[in-house]
Amino acid sequence: MDKAKLQSFCLTFPGTTHDYQVDWQADRYHVGGKMFAMMGGDAERKPIITLKCDPAHAEELRETYQGIVPGYYMNKTHWNSIFFDSDLSNDLIENLILHSYQLVFEKLTKKVQNQINPK
Repeated sequence: MDKAKLQSFCLTFPGTTHDYQVDWQADRYHVGGKMFAMMGGDAERKPIITLKCDPAHAEELRETYQGIVPGYYMNKTHWNSIFFDSDLSNDLIENLILHSYQLVFEKLTKKVQNQINPK
């Protein structure tokens, strides 16, 4: 998994903003002011991307893939962390990023959604 490609992919979604959280040494990606992805490291500074996920799907992913664990430093029910050195396909990771973005976008008010994605 290439960090630069993931960063570029995250920025392709409408309304996405990026910031860097110095205290966490993490790149964060938001839509409507709400975070949907964070790239940083775990306690051993092992590179990870943390994504929001439907709770039932999150558990299924953790049971299926070794490289997916409960969200590091996040709510373990709603967030997963994926290790950069895992053998997951780029397609799977991109689909999980899209899923995270959609979950966050859907929780925004209709007004904010329409400002981001006018009809």
